[in-house]
Amino acid sequence: MATAVTGLRDWALASATRGLSVVDRALNEEDIRLAITGLSGAGKTVFLTSLIANLLAMAQGRATLPALQAVLDRHGGGRLRGVRLVPPGAGATPPFDIAAKLADLAGDSPHWPARTDHLAEIALELEIGPRGGMLGQMRGFVGVRRLRLRLLDYPGEWLLDLPMLGQGFSAWSRETLALLRQSPRAEAARPFLDYLGQIDGRRQAEEALVRRGHRLYREALARAQAEHGLRWLQPGRFLAPGPGVEQPFLWFFPIEGAGGPGSMIALMSRRFEAYRADMRSRLEALRGFDRRIVLVDVLGALAAGRAAFEDTERAIAAIGAALGGGRWFGRAAQVAFVATKADHVPELERANLRELLKSMAESGAGSGAGPVAGASFHVAAAIVSTTDGWADRPDGQREDVVWGRVLGEAAPRAYRVGSVPIRQPPAGFWSGRSFRLPIFTPPSIDPSGATGVPHLGLDTLLADVIGDRL
Repeated sequence: MATAVTGLRDWALASATRGLSVVDRALNEEDIRLAITGLSGAGKTVFLTSLIANLLAMAQGRATLPALQAVLDRHGGGRLRGVRLVPPGAGATPPFDIAAKLADLAGDSPHWPARTDHLAEIALELEIGPRGGMLGQMRGFVGVRRLRLRLLDYPGEWLLDLPMLGQGFSAWSRETLALLRQSPRAEAARPFLDYLGQIDGRRQAEEALVRRGHRLYREALARAQAEHGLRWLQPGRFLAPGPGVEQPFLWFFPIEGAGGPGSMIALMSRRFEAYRADMRSRLEALRGFDRRIVLVDVLGALAAGRAAFEDTERAIAAIGAALGGGRWFGRAAQVAFVATKADHVPELERANLRELLKSMAESGAGSGAGPVAGASFHVAAAIVSTTDGWADRPDGQREDVVWGRVLGEAAPRAYRVGSVPIRQPPAGFWSGRSFRLPIFTPPSIDPSGATGVPHLGLDTLLADVIGDRL
């Protein structure tokens, strides 16, 4: 009899423990899914590195993210009990290698981490004490909230391919080649355009000719990006292919005309359709991420000239329209646009930088994308590599500048990058422009990230994007 009673008691205790565990998970475990995207050079890798390092340091009592801390303290002080990195799960998405990125920035010769051109994911678990008030006290009986912040690094170039989902191969080829024949694309694409004029797409497909055309087209896109600062370049995966062995459906290029079965044009069309099918599967990674940050190198676009600026304008308008609406991802999402590298201009220019970003996202160079409903606009420097100051001009007048050490130089110097307009610049801006954008040496940091990373505006951005869940 005693044995039966003991067994019944143990069963009851185990059932109660399981029940409390279920209640605890239901009440205290939450996910925030935040995707960070941006075109090459916008600073996604540095942004993620700084965000993670500063959250970890904040949990150690460092005042690294004061605006985010203020949101937490609004409902009671000392609520952040801890932050830890969550080990990678069993999913197919590669993990974001935060340790390697921090190591690049640490040591005697800090350098900027290498760019990523593929999907990467990382998660942090924030332990947060209950809010004040009746609801907070009720939750406090169950336990500390465990808020899992899932971060996705998603190449912005892949999002440029979304319009291709609504096009056939012939329409895409006509539109792409029309752009490619305009300056400055024409200069970058000259070898490809010459090759295209020498072949007959209606003839039997020869793989050697196809592979050569694909290589020349991909090289044209790379030159347009690297030499002219252009950003509206499709397919985006030709520039950011991601890891792994390249698959044959990627081996295509735009070509006009109609061809029968077995022709080069028919082969290109089949591969185009296979590429679109693969694109749809890659979009699945974004479906669950209903908070999205779009990083934009506005200053780099200004420095590269009018064609690059208008190309960037069209690209970010298309990305914003895709991310903000429910057409591709099933539901609308919260989108925050961020002009990066804000430490390259003095404080008084940063308000202009934000307004220019807003103008770019909403106008889209006549792309027809329209404004992004509910989007917010920010300026930030994920890692600050300059200090604000002043310098004397040749005429004896003082001007606001930033002081920084350019890569390869031993001592810091004063830099006046140029005036930032608040909307699309007039023609005169480009004809007499002297806008330049140096690459500054990053500051050295603790390789563990325990002391945080100097930044500008990251805390206010995070407070705006995830503060409502804290």
